Amino acid sequence: MLNEPLSAGAAKKLVLEILANGAVTYSRHAREEMADDDLAELDVTNVLRAGRMKMPAEFEHGSWRYRIETASMAVVIAFDSETHVIVVTAWRYKK
Repeated sequence: MLNEPLSAGAAKKLVLEILANGAVTYSRHAREEMADDDLAELDVTNVLRAGRMKMPAEFEHGSWRYRIETASMAVVIAFDSETHVIVVTAWRYKK
């Protein structure tokens, strides 16, 4: 069981561990937003891997949400367990 909210460092470390050894799933909302902004799963994975964790985490709809950003994209995740992360939503910043 996770002791949330996690610090930025702990959340980022867990995301990287899950990318290497766990499971990433996508909410229906995330899939719709990704399609709207022409984002692929690889784009989301790259943001999770290389982006910076924006803090603090926010408690919404019964779970802690963490935003990870690059200069051009953002991904919001929720940890389902220590081995499973759910992509809640993702978008590309408009210029």
